[in-house]
Amino acid sequence: LAKQRRDSIEQYTQVGRQELADQEAAELAIIEEYLPKQLSDDEIAQVIDEIIVQVGASSAKDMGKVMGPAMQQLKGKADGKKVQEMVKTRLN
Repeated sequence: LAKQRRDSIEQYTQVGRQELADQEAAELAIIEEYLPKQLSDDEIAQVIDEIIVQVGASSAKDMGKVMGPAMQQLKGKADGKKVQEMVKTRLN
């Protein structure tokens, strides 16, 4: 739900509909009060680095080995797309 709001804010801003973007931002603020706290990039990176060591991943071919455990540990705490980007960066 929060991700949908963020996407809507971005789209409304791109097409110059600031009033709608502001409305979505207000709704997002309310929604985020009820969601679990999201981890910082540094905290996500730490979890990913630990998993990479545990599974012995060394290249982009090992991305699947890392993503499964990473998403298990980070579910509800980090955006999946962000996790995927960070894993990809670390394995390249």
